[in-house]
Amino acid sequence: MDPLRGFQLAHDDLYDQLHPKSAVDQLTGLPNRAVFSDALNVALFHARKTNRHVAVIYIDLEGFKGVNDTHGRDAGDNLLRSLARKIRSCLSEKDLLARIGGDEFVIAITDLDDNFDHQHIVSKLIVAASQPIGELMISVSVGIGITVFPRDDADATQLIRHAMHAMYQSKQLGENNFQAFDVVKESERRKLRSSIDFIRNSLRHDFLLHYQPKVNMRTGKVVGLEALIRWMHPKEGLLQPAAFLPYIEDHPISVELGQWVIEAALSQMAIWKRAGLEFSVSVNIGAIQLQDPQFFQRLRVSLAKFPNVDPSKLELEILETSSIRDLAKVQALMQACLDIGITFALDDFGTGYSSLSYLQKLPSTIIKIDQSFVSTMLDNPGDLSIVRSVISLAEALKLGVIAEGVETLEHGTKLLTMGCDLAQGFGIARPMIPESVPDWVQAWRSPDVWGGRPACAT
Repeated sequence: MDPLRGFQLAHDDLYDQLHPKSAVDQLTGLPNRAVFSDALNVALFHARKTNRHVAVIYIDLEGFKGVNDTHGRDAGDNLLRSLARKIRSCLSEKDLLARIGGDEFVIAITDLDDNFDHQHIVSKLIVAASQPIGELMISVSVGIGITVFPRDDADATQLIRHAMHAMYQSKQLGENNFQAFDVVKESERRKLRSSIDFIRNSLRHDFLLHYQPKVNMRTGKVVGLEALIRWMHPKEGLLQPAAFLPYIEDHPISVELGQWVIEAALSQMAIWKRAGLEFSVSVNIGAIQLQDPQFFQRLRVSLAKFPNVDPSKLELEILETSSIRDLAKVQALMQACLDIGITFALDDFGTGYSSLSYLQKLPSTIIKIDQSFVSTMLDNPGDLSIVRSVISLAEALKLGVIAEGVETLEHGTKLLTMGCDLAQGFGIARPMIPESVPDWVQAWRSPDVWGGRPACAT
């Protein structure tokens, strides 16, 4: 016999022969969760073979406890039995219905095509459930969640859970509402959880820093290096920050990762210092890390681990200034860092992450012009105007300015004519492993068109 048909005959003698009494809810006569899951798995199997859809709907009653408390247990039982019949009346014979909790029901609508209108069936369920029942005219409201296979390509257990999650979200919308499970968001959440776990496990072993030189184009001096994180992924190889940082930027793991970057940079600076080389190094700091209450204390502890590193050689580049919530605390934190020699730069200036108000209020010493403007300024007059304006603003505020994204000699030449001497970019050097830095610094010469001066150590 078709297992679906067996499910539909839940109240017949044939069903009783196939399933023990413990599989049936004694109050409503409906199958329980285990039987429903088995039948749903069969429905999913058929749906895969026939390219059909299955909708799983989770219903939770609001106010049921109040019915028991006010009218007694018998009234509550009668309400559940009546609701079970009402819900069943909204469904076709081939649809599945079970009671899986005290006041919770789950439905599987099977053999659907891609044009299934879930709002129609949900509206019917809400109307049926909200009508007064019995002589006492008892009524309750419902919260309903729904998910649809194969758009939500999960097994029976997960589909029920997803519909339940959507039901909880529906309750935030008020009484007698429904919510569809967001498959895209769930996929993003799963990827985030997986990434976070993977990153935490990889933190001490698989991350490394590359360093990109920053130079004075006019004099040829190497003025510093920017530390840039890379992930040597065990399966995917060397990953750039864009492949993993966006997934964790608002998660506490980003603070752990940021702290690791600071200590790794300080460790490398100490290695260079012991070799007779002293380089200024900048490290990117996200807004969530900067606002962490323990940030300054952790920074002091990290500096204490490397006493031969001059704190004035460490520069913190602030990202996402628009995400700073408590400006007064950040100002105080930055001043405390300045007091021990650490300096600050505002990164990505000119983008939506930055603003003039933060430039005025945050005690930074240098502005970094975002590479998205610099790399296109030779062909885009609007971007050229932005670059020129930022340079003029920095000059007026007596701040240093450095341009990112210098890809060609022409980019550097244009920046020099506008008064910007400091730059970094692929036209100067790509990020490199720390072992390559000393030889690169030794060999670097500013092009003749920029000034042609020899490099000197930072």
